[in-house]
Amino acid sequence: MNLNSSRRQRVCVLGSTGSIGTNTLDVLGRHPERYEVFALSAMSRVEELAAQCQQWQPRFAVMPDAALARRLREQLRERGSHTQVLDGAQALAEISAHPDVDVVMAAIVGAAGLAPALAAARAGKRLMLANKEAIVLGGALFMHAVEEGGATLLPVDSEHSAIFQCLPEDRKTWHQRVDHIVLTASGGPFRQRDPATLRDVTPDQACAHPNWVMGRKISVDSATMMNKALEVIEARWLFDLQPDQVKVLIHPQSIIHSMVVCRDMSVLAQLGTPDMRVPIAYALSFPERIESGANRLDLLACASLSFEEADERRFPGLHLSWQALRGAEGSTAVLNAANEEAVAAFLAGSLRFDQIHMVNKLSLEQLQPEAGECASVEGLLALDTRARRHAQTLMKAISA
Repeated sequence: MNLNSSRRQRVCVLGSTGSIGTNTLDVLGRHPERYEVFALSAMSRVEELAAQCQQWQPRFAVMPDAALARRLREQLRERGSHTQVLDGAQALAEISAHPDVDVVMAAIVGAAGLAPALAAARAGKRLMLANKEAIVLGGALFMHAVEEGGATLLPVDSEHSAIFQCLPEDRKTWHQRVDHIVLTASGGPFRQRDPATLRDVTPDQACAHPNWVMGRKISVDSATMMNKALEVIEARWLFDLQPDQVKVLIHPQSIIHSMVVCRDMSVLAQLGTPDMRVPIAYALSFPERIESGANRLDLLACASLSFEEADERRFPGLHLSWQALRGAEGSTAVLNAANEEAVAAFLAGSLRFDQIHMVNKLSLEQLQPEAGECASVEGLLALDTRARRHAQTLMKAISA
């Protein structure tokens, strides 16, 4: 992308009312001469999306169903906005692949983000990937779509962005230089808590992350370290690595966002304040860099940078990532679907915190993907549905 181009880059933000989406709009707002908002989407927050449409005046806004879309149209009519409101999964794919769109921020949480991210990839967009579940679910299919469509895939997770920033721009040289990578994890709110007490964790406690401000689902994943498990799977595909080339260390300060260990044992690390606007700004402007709004990192204020091993007793979910990667194709999709269902049940108060791992582990062990299921979006979504039903059956048995 040529930042000196006279035409502003048109950006589609999928999941604009979530934390990634609002941070993306914050960065875009700092560079009005370079970017304009073309389309926005949200899952259920009609009022927030209406306010965003009033401020940014996108051409399109998308809600998942007709009822929510009608509510949004009414609000926009009252506000005098001319944004066209669409609804449904097909509309998400259409705005992602629209010929007038240059950049797509894929920040829809969960499996629902797969189809629009694939549409953007096949249309050759600059695809800023914050929805790790899309690549965890899609794997080879997703990466093939990126290559076939000629898309520019840029990771937005702080850890994957850090790895990407430490690697040479020429992807062909990655394997010649890299021994392995290290994803860092804060350890979440329960890093020092006795594992025996985790059964009593409440949703509010699980969502109280010490360093990052995130949505409730992602916050719970961080507390269980399933977020990191999904990042291990994502890293394997993003950087074309073998499972054992992806390591994880606990780094409570969240200053070193991840590291690349080179063949000569040099270690390259990316440091910064824990602010998602940094990787968002980098993905928007790559290979250049623009102002993000983040605070400057004060190294003198960093009393220490420490590292710990990821305790399997406290974070058993993390280790399911390598098990899934070594399993049959589609195993990562099973793990992701089971986890989404288990986290939703925990947040709804119908499943204990420590039972999330039980549901994930049993689903991975009991449900085998069928041959050919991962060859298409339809097959992957069918597998996703089967895995969700299996997880729901397990939860009924566990709660009985």
